[in-house]
Amino acid sequence: MYEEIVEEIINGRRLHRNEDLSFLLTGSLEELKEGANRIREALCGKRADLCTIINGRAGKCSENCKFCAQSAHHSTGAEEYGFLDADRIVDACRENREKGVHRFSIVTAGRALGEGDYEKALETYKRMHEACPDMQLCASHGLLTEEQFRGLVESGVSTYHANIETSENFFPKICTTHTFQDKLACIQAAKKAGLQVCSGGIIGLGESMEDRVDMACTLSELGIASIPLNVLLPIAGTPLENQPALPEEEILRTIAIFRFINPTAYIRLAAGRAAMGDSGREAFLSGANATITGDMLTTSGNNTAQDREMLSGMGFDLTRQS
Repeated sequence: MYEEIVEEIINGRRLHRNEDLSFLLTGSLEELKEGANRIREALCGKRADLCTIINGRAGKCSENCKFCAQSAHHSTGAEEYGFLDADRIVDACRENREKGVHRFSIVTAGRALGEGDYEKALETYKRMHEACPDMQLCASHGLLTEEQFRGLVESGVSTYHANIETSENFFPKICTTHTFQDKLACIQAAKKAGLQVCSGGIIGLGESMEDRVDMACTLSELGIASIPLNVLLPIAGTPLENQPALPEEEILRTIAIFRFINPTAYIRLAAGRAAMGDSGREAFLSGANATITGDMLTTSGNNTAQDREMLSGMGFDLTRQS
């Protein structure tokens, strides 16, 4: 069923929201996964990308995202602290470089960075860039301005992370303290400042498969280079604490759909890999070619050494690129 369209995508065709994409939802899962893997091999090669994040400032977030343990609107008992000491972050960057991680990012809770924390972030990025010049530096600090993004670029940051979270239609059911348009404006400002953008979202929030297709199309239209896909891990104290877990088959279909619609992007496994068997191995045969490794923000991720062993054994190239 998918053979013809896979060849068309490999040869340059791109899927768009204004065409009938229902075949992605109704066709054979095994054929869809095989097609996604062929697209990945043809257009992305064997390279896999590993990134690690450090929670640079935790808790007391003003935003009311229903999935988040760090929102001040929820009572989750999550850890709270101010911006971490630069030495600690730089040391973590060095340690992850030695483990073979390709990208390292500071992530901070909150709508944005105030002036004091923004200056701390710039200084920390400068120090990491000097200490580990071959480490790709990423940043995730909320809804910054274009001027602030330019400061990040000057400090050695190459990529900015700003998840759109879900479809535009479903977004108001997940967050009301900022809008989907706020997210899009942030992404456009980051790109205008010269940054690559990493943007994806979370599945399992209660959205439909059509919402996921819509999200994938939005990311394609934005030209996103790296798309992290999180699977919701319900956290006690959040409004989604009783949300049912997604079946692995549904997770794998979603990953494959994102590859069909975003054929040249890094499709990056993020939180929720524990919801899949064998550390998500099957996901890397369904179109994924990147992952967040090590510890997540408030949930545990996969061990970096185990990820490197698994991916190397699957034939992925994990060498560091300059």
